[in-house]
Amino acid sequence: IKEEWSFILECRNKGIPQSIYLRNGFVDTKLEISDTFQRNSAISKQSSCKDEKPEKSKFIFNLYGSEWQELPDNLREQTYLKEWHIHKTLIHTIPGYIQMFEDMKILDMAQNKITCLPPEIGCLRNLRELNVSFNNLKDIPPELGDCENLGKLDISGNLELTELPFELSNLKKVTFVDLSANKFSSIPICVLRMSSLQWLDISRNNLKDLPQDIDRLEELETLLMQKNIITYLPLELTNLSHLKLLVVSGDKLVEIPSALEENPSLKYVKLLDNPLEGNEILDIENEEENNQDREQFEKEFMKSYIKDLVARGKVHKISMYLGVHFHLCTVFSNWARN
Repeated sequence: IKEEWSFILECRNKGIPQSIYLRNGFVDTKLEISDTFQRNSAISKQSSCKDEKPEKSKFIFNLYGSEWQELPDNLREQTYLKEWHIHKTLIHTIPGYIQMFEDMKILDMAQNKITCLPPEIGCLRNLRELNVSFNNLKDIPPELGDCENLGKLDISGNLELTELPFELSNLKKVTFVDLSANKFSSIPICVLRMSSLQWLDISRNNLKDLPQDIDRLEELETLLMQKNIITYLPLELTNLSHLKLLVVSGDKLVEIPSALEENPSLKYVKLLDNPLEGNEILDIENEEENNQDREQFEKEFMKSYIKDLVARGKVHKISMYLGVHFHLCTVFSNWARN
């Protein structure tokens, strides 16, 4: 399944129609990804934005690959940059000189080895997006709350995060927060103070219940909570008039407000996701890395699966039961076929 899924993601990233590689409804991973379609697509894109692409790219810094253990020295001189995209390196620190990048709008440093964020990050007052997912963060600096224009925050997949500083309550423009695959035992108070929040993913944590004042999130449209240990959903959820998608785990869920299930404008997805016994990780030395790989794989799959559900505009209420190690194969095959 993982091999097929990786193949599909590669097709998507290169802009190649997935249908080219389908054989009897399944993806044939033995075929090589064709460069022809990608080359033609790239040429057409170049011709359509030939003039603006060079102008835009000079403000973007890209870095990729495990050969990088630290940022290049000359980066500190390029303070005009507006975007950093640094992926899958062995870099473990973000230097303090990042405060000099006053025009920074996107800081995308997913899948590295970052252990902490510098307090100087609070100087990035124009920052719009911060993605530090799937690193080794154990805490978030309170200075991040000074990034008053932040609209998207992704700190998923760090596995050890248990709390967020209250100072993040100042992020009043945030509309997207992803806290999945960490160790939160409750929704952080600061998140409940983010009055513009529309998307909250707190799946794959240690949540036992939801706060009674969750209805403070008046603009919330999407709430993902699968793979927690929640036993009931509070009645206050029914006060979220903008809520359009709710995803929960049904394993331990015994109490659900009837108004949620009967709401015609709400897509309600209930997943049975207890893993089968005996599927343990055997390589103890690489357990943390394997955990991150598995969490990232499940996150990508669920992201596309839920996106597919949302696209079915005629479906008002959905109740599905998935065992992630068994039924996932059937679901994946059906999704790939569609």
